[in-house]
Amino acid sequence: MRFTTLIKHPADWMAGGTDDQCAVLTSRIRLARNLRNHPFPGWAKREQRAAALDLMRPAVEALPAMKDAFSQELGDLSSVQKQVLVERHLISREHAARGDGSGAVIERRQTFSLMLNEEDHLRMQAIRPGLQLSAAFEALSALDTELEESLEFAFDPTLGYLTTCPTNLGTGLRASAMLHLPGLVLSDQIGQVLQAVNKIGLAVRGLYGEGTESLGNLYQISNQSTLGESEETIIRRLERVISQVSQHERNAREKLLEDDPEMVADKIGRAYGVLRHAHIIDSKEALNHLSLLRLGANLGFFSDDTVMLCDSLLMDIQPAHLQLHSGRKLSPEERDSIRAEIVRSRLQSLGSPDNRVITEEGEKTPDTSNPGNA
Repeated sequence: MRFTTLIKHPADWMAGGTDDQCAVLTSRIRLARNLRNHPFPGWAKREQRAAALDLMRPAVEALPAMKDAFSQELGDLSSVQKQVLVERHLISREHAARGDGSGAVIERRQTFSLMLNEEDHLRMQAIRPGLQLSAAFEALSALDTELEESLEFAFDPTLGYLTTCPTNLGTGLRASAMLHLPGLVLSDQIGQVLQAVNKIGLAVRGLYGEGTESLGNLYQISNQSTLGESEETIIRRLERVISQVSQHERNAREKLLEDDPEMVADKIGRAYGVLRHAHIIDSKEALNHLSLLRLGANLGFFSDDTVMLCDSLLMDIQPAHLQLHSGRKLSPEERDSIRAEIVRSRLQSLGSPDNRVITEEGEKTPDTSNPGNA
């Protein structure tokens, strides 16, 4: 599969639009594995990395689930192409910085992505829409089992799977969910909730993982420990916490609409106005306004399909996607102009917010049979 074919259509997990995805956009499971009797990538010489790649890549491509997959050495991709894969959460920023001796094999629907010679020999991930950590794990575990028939992984009976970073030792599992939490942010509850999540041993990160900031009110919540617990135990605990955070978000949205409906309507209306009419907009501002537009769709100010529109725009207005769309390297000023043009074009048919969601008394309209525009 060619790169252009891979990115031509949105990934299955980017479809969005269900009630379950009101707060939880995606679930991701990642497994770290290393080859037995091979130096780990960070300590391997160039020829050793190449040998490991030559061993792993055919084995991954032969998996039934990876039929017609995109498979490429990173050294053969341009910097923009690699950054597009980062923006789609298909490879890590660290992997994109690597070149010779590293590769990626990505399933055609982008539900599976395998990084070869990243920090570990194999970083395998499965992504699903909404809160589906268990389903994602089952799918990736089956893939992992199939790979073990052709590849021998570094495993210790006491410690479990051996990994480059001690935090991944044991199961090698990193489970995470991407959450959209504008209600908690607007009600100033986000700090309290995230602090509680940290206290029980879970990590909270920004849009692109460790070391990145939260943009568009998007947060990643993941496990930190992988040693001494089964994969099922880790996932059950994470699903329970994410469900609780999601419920807090729903409650915050309802209370905002009850207590201060004019403020909610004002923020959603301003976001709509800027996005529909701006001719220059940077990435951060666009993401924050799209977050409010998505919130408006969830609350009934816009039709349900607006959620899917926002989710696709969240990806398509990223810097590398813009450059790929334009077919050339863009200056920051050019990106801001093209970004605004794309947003205006996509939102051209979107009508103004339906403020009948709120009554003159500031209460939420009880009839939710048709939450979209009348």
